[in-house]
Amino acid sequence: MATTPSDTLSHPTSVEEPSVGGTWARAVSLDRLDRDGKAVAKIGGKQIALFRTPDGILACNNHCPHEGYPLREGTLDGGCVLTCNWHNWKFDLRSGANLYGGDRLRIYPTRLEGGAVWVDITDPPAEERQAQALANLRAAFGEHEYDRMARELARFVKAGGDGAAAVAAAIIWSHDRLEFGTTHAFAAASGWLRLHDESRDAETRVLCLAEAVGYMAWDTLREEAHPYPAAMTAWDEAAFLAAIEAQDEAAAIGMLRGALDEGRHFADLERALTTAALAHYADFGHSLIYLVHSKDLIARLGDTVEAPLLMALIRSFVYASREDLIPEFRSYAAAVRSWPEVPGSDRAARLSIDDFRNRSVDKTMAAVVEAASGAAPEAVARALFEAAARNLLQFDTGWEARTDGSVAQNVGWLDFTHGLTFANAARRQCTAFAELWPAALLQMACFVGRNTGFTTETVTIADWRVPDRDAFLARGLARIFDHGEDRYILAAHLLKTVLAVREEVAAGLPPEIEAVALAALNRFLNAPLKRKHVRRTAHQAMAFVALED
Repeated sequence: MATTPSDTLSHPTSVEEPSVGGTWARAVSLDRLDRDGKAVAKIGGKQIALFRTPDGILACNNHCPHEGYPLREGTLDGGCVLTCNWHNWKFDLRSGANLYGGDRLRIYPTRLEGGAVWVDITDPPAEERQAQALANLRAAFGEHEYDRMARELARFVKAGGDGAAAVAAAIIWSHDRLEFGTTHAFAAASGWLRLHDESRDAETRVLCLAEAVGYMAWDTLREEAHPYPAAMTAWDEAAFLAAIEAQDEAAAIGMLRGALDEGRHFADLERALTTAALAHYADFGHSLIYLVHSKDLIARLGDTVEAPLLMALIRSFVYASREDLIPEFRSYAAAVRSWPEVPGSDRAARLSIDDFRNRSVDKTMAAVVEAASGAAPEAVARALFEAAARNLLQFDTGWEARTDGSVAQNVGWLDFTHGLTFANAARRQCTAFAELWPAALLQMACFVGRNTGFTTETVTIADWRVPDRDAFLARGLARIFDHGEDRYILAAHLLKTVLAVREEVAAGLPPEIEAVALAALNRFLNAPLKRKHVRRTAHQAMAFVALED
């Protein structure tokens, strides 16, 4: 047989393009493989490494599934264990099994014919490849192997899988391992899926999937299952709300199971869930924020995730802190009771945010009650949104930098972003359930009143004004798509804040409020986020322990 230049090399890296017949392709002459013990064939866009072993001629993908290094340059022992020498990954060349538990190695059947080695390059059916990728993703999920999860997601999508199905699977894998119910992982998954669906760029779509699935894996890493109560009782809205108030998970979950068994769905339970989320000034607004993101996930992913998401959401309601019961917000209940019996109806009212800033929590709530007697709830909500945005814009970062403050002074950027994401959730839910506006608006007032004490007038809108809204929002998304944050919760807040502001702008903010919101977001996106408060934690630990004596 005539030789090619590569045939004359002592360690050939390729052979002439083989002829393909059916699913089998001629890879390399047997003489050449016997001479060198290994070779690489380029067949139909694939690089296939071939090895002469005691178990016969074995073939595999030449690219290590870890980071793509050439396995022809690996080491093969007498037991058919192939080692990639870059990171010491080891594979059983007979089966493709990863002996370290990572990505499997693709192997190919071989046969001898006409003095040559032939390789079957047939790909398994798409459904089989999707199922294998999901199984591999599940294994990587359990160990939070971020890079591997991204690779398995890419393989799943390459095989024709719907990336959203992988997110749905991750929700099912994780929902009963969240000891205290819904976390930012589910809330962020909603945002990542929205961006996934908006993008036509394959790389960006895989990025969104990896971030969504990765956060769930992180929040459940090495967590045992925390099963939900299995009993089922008939749905009763008043009894359900009483169970949440009593922090009785078994009763609340039992009624949820009963509702679903009766054929009810999220839309049938939404009023009760929204009422429960707003029953208290709960845990800095997380309850309502989690509700709207669970709603979006159910709408996007369907019935398969409805029960898991709702059980996790209800568990989070049960465990949520009741902040209106602490001294700082104790007047909240009285403010709700003092809400005008006939609230205002002027939807176009332009309220001054000076009425809602630089006041105590109590006085801010009182101002909101007074404003509600003349202006429609939507107008009050706009003014409170502007006040929350102004607080974010003017956050005094000296508080975040302090190391000698009390626990009550542990204030950072995320305290301020919650004001905007909660306002977004409140508008969405109270538009549907207008009777809940008083609770939502007074809770927005709690945000504004608490945060205003940690702001500074030295920062102005002129410092951060956004001249081109659409270009700025596009840059904001680019920032999110390469956020560089090593803690998922920080990336989640970047994501949720950008999307909340974008959604409020799209809903039709007056120009002057839009300008404040965009400037505030601009400053937040450009702010360094302090990731760990080492000295502050030590200082507060010492102070706390000293009080024990």
